[in-house]
Amino acid sequence: MSLTPQSGKEITLEEAQELIGAFKTNYPDEINSFFVGSDHIEHILAQEDCIGIRIINGFDTTTKKMSEVLVGVDSLGNDMDSGLIVDKLVPCPPVCPTSTRL
Repeated sequence: MSLTPQSGKEITLEEAQELIGAFKTNYPDEINSFFVGSDHIEHILAQEDCIGIRIINGFDTTTKKMSEVLVGVDSLGNDMDSGLIVDKLVPCPPVCPTSTRL
């Protein structure tokens, strides 16, 4: 499978609810989402030859919690490890939406 700017698939609200509900049922004590500001997303995507973003699972040994790492991906499908890399996303919990259908 090749990576392109169109990789991924849009899903319905119902499909998202099913996926998220299954995660919460199977992993009730885990962080269930992360927030990253648009400035970081835009800066990653603005890198020359960047076609998308890879989200890599990490683990913060200090907090003992999951910590996602975001890195640009070039047109060959390689991580742009000499470019902007983002960590320290805002986890939910504790910072969660006050209203959501997800």
